[in-house]
Amino acid sequence: MQKKIFTLVLVVIIGVLAGVAVVKEQAREPLLREILQRQQKVLQAQTRMENKIESGAGVVGTGDSRDTQRLQKLENRIIVLETQLKTLQEGGKLAGGNAGARQGPPPEDLTKVYDIPLAHSPVKGNKDASVTIVEFVDFQCPFCARFQPPILEALKAYPKDVNYVLKNFPLSFHQEAKSAAKAAFAASEQGKYWEMVDVLLENGRSLGETKYEEFAKDLGLDVEKFKDDYAKKDAKWEKYIQADLSLAQKVNVRGTPTFYINGRKTRARDFNSLKKEIDQILSEKK
Repeated sequence: MQKKIFTLVLVVIIGVLAGVAVVKEQAREPLLREILQRQQKVLQAQTRMENKIESGAGVVGTGDSRDTQRLQKLENRIIVLETQLKTLQEGGKLAGGNAGARQGPPPEDLTKVYDIPLAHSPVKGNKDASVTIVEFVDFQCPFCARFQPPILEALKAYPKDVNYVLKNFPLSFHQEAKSAAKAAFAASEQGKYWEMVDVLLENGRSLGETKYEEFAKDLGLDVEKFKDDYAKKDAKWEKYIQADLSLAQKVNVRGTPTFYINGRKTRARDFNSLKKEIDQILSEKK
């Protein structure tokens, strides 16, 4: 399973590199050299990690926070590459600035607490819980699927104290991510938002409108109503997604998945790490 995930990531990287090659003759900028250097580092890291999995050594587990952080960084690097490539394609250089003097994003401030309103987002768990976990999700992101089980485990362990909210952050190179978010909203019209979320994440490699109808049928939904809500309320779902994307900019989302616990960004990706942060919050409230 891990090898499949890394293979998928590698395919994305290769696609980005292919796009860079097209631009290379048109924009010989320092930024291009930086993209190529970063791409090489990502490929080297991916190869090392895949070799570990192939040999059976250091297999990534849900409890290994170091490896899960490496996976997150790998996904984020791909997003950076894709964004930089788009910049080159649109203008051939960074607008109004010196590409050679470009710097990376500033270090994360993990102590900052952001205001993340629930707005249109369904809540899983006790709505009056003391701890709210918010995730910015892309339904085609393999890491979103990978890191969901620890969240569900935390909800089960703290049924009165923890709830869970999803915000949508469909990545531009995941063509069905936005439509999947709309399918989840359409399912919510029949009270099956979270059930649809689970199915979408489980099937992130095979999404599309035909599949959404199959999922709706499997979940016991009125399929005709689901199709009607999905199509006729498209403007409503689009408004929700755009609101999530605008919020993502305000709270410094850099990739998927990005998690917040009571408004504070967290690096926790396994149950034990989540439990530690949850227990700390609950102890402070006593």
